[in-house]
Amino acid sequence: MRGGGQGRLMRGSDKHGIDFKLLIRVLRYIFPYWKLVAVAFTAMFVVTLGTLAGPYLIRLILDDGISQQNLALLRKFVLIYLAVQGLIWIARWTQVRTIATAGQNAIYNLRNELFVRLQELSMRRLNQEETGVLMSRVTSDVNVLQDLITWALTGTASDFLVLFGVVMVMLEMDAHLALIAFSVLPLMVVMTEIWRRYVQDAYRAVRKRNGELLGAIEEQISNVRVTQAFAREQYNLRDFRDRVNGGFLRANLHATRLGALFFSGVDFLALLAIALLVWFGGLDVLNKTISAGVLVAFVLYVDHFFNPIRDIAQRYNTLQSALAASERIFRLLDTPLEVVPPPHGLRLTPLQGDIRLEKVSFHYGDGAWVLQDVSFHVRPGETVAVVGHTGAGKTTIIRLLGRYYDVQRGRILIDGHDIRTIALPTLRRQMGVVLQENFLFRGSVMDNIRYGRLEATEKEVIAAAQHVGAHDFISRLPDGYNTDVEEGGARLSVGERQLIAFARALLADPRFLILDEATASIDTKTEQLIQRALAVLLQGRTAIVIAHRLSTITKADRILVLDQGRLVEEGTHDRLLARQGLYYRLYTLGFAKDRPATQPPKRHIKRPLNPPSTPSFPLG
Repeated sequence: MRGGGQGRLMRGSDKHGIDFKLLIRVLRYIFPYWKLVAVAFTAMFVVTLGTLAGPYLIRLILDDGISQQNLALLRKFVLIYLAVQGLIWIARWTQVRTIATAGQNAIYNLRNELFVRLQELSMRRLNQEETGVLMSRVTSDVNVLQDLITWALTGTASDFLVLFGVVMVMLEMDAHLALIAFSVLPLMVVMTEIWRRYVQDAYRAVRKRNGELLGAIEEQISNVRVTQAFAREQYNLRDFRDRVNGGFLRANLHATRLGALFFSGVDFLALLAIALLVWFGGLDVLNKTISAGVLVAFVLYVDHFFNPIRDIAQRYNTLQSALAASERIFRLLDTPLEVVPPPHGLRLTPLQGDIRLEKVSFHYGDGAWVLQDVSFHVRPGETVAVVGHTGAGKTTIIRLLGRYYDVQRGRILIDGHDIRTIALPTLRRQMGVVLQENFLFRGSVMDNIRYGRLEATEKEVIAAAQHVGAHDFISRLPDGYNTDVEEGGARLSVGERQLIAFARALLADPRFLILDEATASIDTKTEQLIQRALAVLLQGRTAIVIAHRLSTITKADRILVLDQGRLVEEGTHDRLLARQGLYYRLYTLGFAKDRPATQPPKRHIKRPLNPPSTPSFPLG
């Protein structure tokens, strides 16, 4: 299973405690680098021993060197102290270097795993989640886990080891003074327990608000033109300032106040312990029951005792924040796949292009059927147009054929095989898709056309562009095929992006062509170039066309008419016109706006091969 973890997210029984099962699942990502971790822990042990030796050496310097006025011993202990500090420096450098390497590699693997899962998620789940929230899983949430794995792992172990060592050394040196120093610990335990109950929820709120912040920013950037068109800048600013960014600020301030209250309390207890030591230890020094060196060593050890407590508390913040982030990460990784690739999928290469829908019914999860008992057969090499009003189910058929969703009833057969038994790469690599709004990736025109067939040569790319009439405008670009299109193809017009997308689909040499409103955003002249190319390129390929343009529909071998998710008519253009059903009404309505109001529509219309103006087909 992914992440070496369980198939579902497991939670601890204590809402405010540490979920150790979840923590172990996080730490499993670092297990493959156990050798580096072992080196880091060995170095950490050396650092801890050196830290514990420091105050004891100071005691020897004071008591055996300075107090006894023994220059040789003073020189010896000072050199030993410097050597120990040098060893600590080397060991700490080794510790940081090795654990950082292991942690960075663990996070690298986790981020790759998240990226894979994002590509596997169903369209339904992607539509349900905000893009910014999903981005926060791969970025900020993973960065929080990086802090835990890279720094908190060895740091926390070192802190506990130092605490244990300090207690043992202090008890061995003077049990009476040790108990005086530890007298503040009950107050520390009570304060820590109260703080712990509030801080976990506070950091959960911070991570949640962070995801909302990223989502709001992504939404605004993606839709800035709509914002400007409706003059919503000030309203959006107030909403972002007061609700989104303000909520993030309030959550952070609440967590910060909790941290400030706790750490100032720790500092107070440390000062209280030192004050008690100085008073009672000073009395012992005056009574000559202990030396001044012992008292100084005790004061240094108390500082070494409370420093790990501060660090552990801070790392507890990191731990709670990391566990809150890991809950969201593993919830994403554990999301069941709605479209499950078959374990031993059929690899049919090449596909013949035979498509059959048998009593297919489908809904998007809200209970309303988008398709109901739809059945039809598309033969290899046949071009079939699908028409109907908006919401009739046209685009849903395309999504089902690409297996972005699975049908709830009935089945879809490709070359006689249930689509759910065919390996997804086999299916999708042989299916060329051109949508109404096509996305171009950052990079050159050449890279975008070659996107579905990376091994294509430059000549093949140019040939594909020539077939769809894109070569001329590409040649006029500043760097031709090497021109950077920028993110989303921002420097190209809508029609130019459509032509590049069309060339991309054709270069992949698919057995199926899926055209979903593919010519809706292209002017008549550009469309005529595509229509001439299609006459040659569709030969031998199965094509399913959803289009507003009549020239695309009327030249299809057959036309399927959908109404409210049902297939109500099927036939050629002329037969459907003669039937005078839904298709006839849609067709005549499409021409009515170009005629005088007093002229009734003709029942039979002779169509030129390339009409000078192709009106829009009002089918949604």
